[in-house]
Amino acid sequence: MRNIIKNKAVVADDWNVLRLSEDDTPDAVAIPEGRVIVPLKVWQQQRAALETRAELGVWIASSERPEELKDDLGRFQVVAVDFPKFGDGRGYSIAYNLRARLGYAGELRAIGDVLRDQLFLMQRVGFDAFATREDRNIHDALKGLTDFSEVYSNSWDKKSPLFRRVQRGVGAEA
Repeated sequence: MRNIIKNKAVVADDWNVLRLSEDDTPDAVAIPEGRVIVPLKVWQQQRAALETRAELGVWIASSERPEELKDDLGRFQVVAVDFPKFGDGRGYSIAYNLRARLGYAGELRAIGDVLRDQLFLMQRVGFDAFATREDRNIHDALKGLTDFSEVYSNSWDKKSPLFRRVQRGVGAEA
């Protein structure tokens, strides 16, 4: 069983991420039993058959819009955002929008090309679970969540920027 980082701890992952092969189509791919995270397009094409499943998650590609799920977010235990490559930052905006604009409160997981260097900022936009690349040490990646002790800007995790959070004393030098 694979491990992930969830709520700042390394835990066993009992979810399977369904990836489509070149031969698969969203309307005809077989969905395995158990806890499965399906692509958004599979959810859209097979919704009638999947609605009755209690343990279901969905993943969003970086080219897709989270608003496509706005009416369905409450039915998913996990929403994952795929990072196809390290340098593709669209998933950060997707995560922020899922939390801040669409009000998603469940597990928000980063999947794909997820590395230690990204975890601190991913956490800031709302991710609470990370499926890091399997060729990297997950315990080393976990340390990436605490690389910085303070943040300057506001985001999902800190609603006010640093200049509003700092108490300035009377008579302090400018």
